Amino acid sequence: MNITVVGAGVVGCAVAYELASRGAHVELVDPRGPGRGATAASAGILAPLIEGHSTALLRLGTCSVALWDDFIRRIQSDSGQSVEYARSGTLHVALNDAQAGELSTVARRFKSANVPHTVLDPRDAAKLEPALTNRAMMALLVPEHGFVGPAPLIDALVRAATARGVSIVHARATSIDEIRADAIVVAAGSWSAEFVRTPPFVKPIRGQLLALSMQQPPASRVVWGTDCYIVPWSDGSVLVGATVEDVGFDERTTAAGLRGLLNAAIDLMPGLEVAQFREARAGLRPKTADELPVIGRSSTMPHVFYAAGHYRNGVLLAPLTATLIADLVLDGRDRPELADVRPDRFGL
Repeated sequence: MNITVVGAGVVGCAVAYELASRGAHVELVDPRGPGRGATAASAGILAPLIEGHSTALLRLGTCSVALWDDFIRRIQSDSGQSVEYARSGTLHVALNDAQAGELSTVARRFKSANVPHTVLDPRDAAKLEPALTNRAMMALLVPEHGFVGPAPLIDALVRAATARGVSIVHARATSIDEIRADAIVVAAGSWSAEFVRTPPFVKPIRGQLLALSMQQPPASRVVWGTDCYIVPWSDGSVLVGATVEDVGFDERTTAAGLRGLLNAAIDLMPGLEVAQFREARAGLRPKTADELPVIGRSSTMPHVFYAAGHYRNGVLLAPLTATLIADLVLDGRDRPELADVRPDRFGL
């Protein structure tokens, strides 16, 4: 079966890899090359219990995070490369009474749902992460969360996919009609609606991210505050994200956005004030009206499938999306997880 995947972000690369791993002949098309869009401005956080703002999104995220251990193992094996990946948890920190109240509500929800977590007072939080500000009022530890390095992940995914026979084409596809394939998977992120000439079903939301570096990692896990998150890598790199800006297709970084991130990060971990600045990035995250991705077969074009609209959860949901698409395209298997994300809810 000949399949064209349009869009080489983390979702498109994962879909192409999964399809090729099951024997399909896959072409991956993207004008900028793999991982150059929203994925480049991702911190790679795997935290469905924090990002799952709806029951449906929580279900999808929880299902996908359970796939990550095997997903990473396969990619590393097929690519011959290592990818920074840790499941050391996330620590959500409250710095004032309002934030502490919100965090307490989250903790009660976790308790009623039997979600593994630990509520920490300021002393225990400081023991766990000594670099935390002394203004921390409470913290919530979620041990099953983690992160993956997006850039090494894309590099390994591309190598693993090409080893499975995927061909990568640096070109812009302007419409479905110009593609000759048995099946087409639209994974073009914020540009997905433009490509298929449909009414916009995704909206670009700019996310800015800071990359810093220190001699030693400032934390042993992802630290999450109300205004930013901090992702520490083993080599001392520190990612700080992310803004949420409705500015159309403007991918520029701004002084205001980066200043806000830096101030929020230093509020959480004062030691970051002496970190070295490395770079700033921005990407356009594809947001749908209900903040759920669009995954599945088109209701108007039977040979077209969608894997788009993942908003802030592209990295987290990549393994699940790849599995759902491969099951549907190659085996005709319509899995229950597709119920909340069908394209026809937007008339697609």
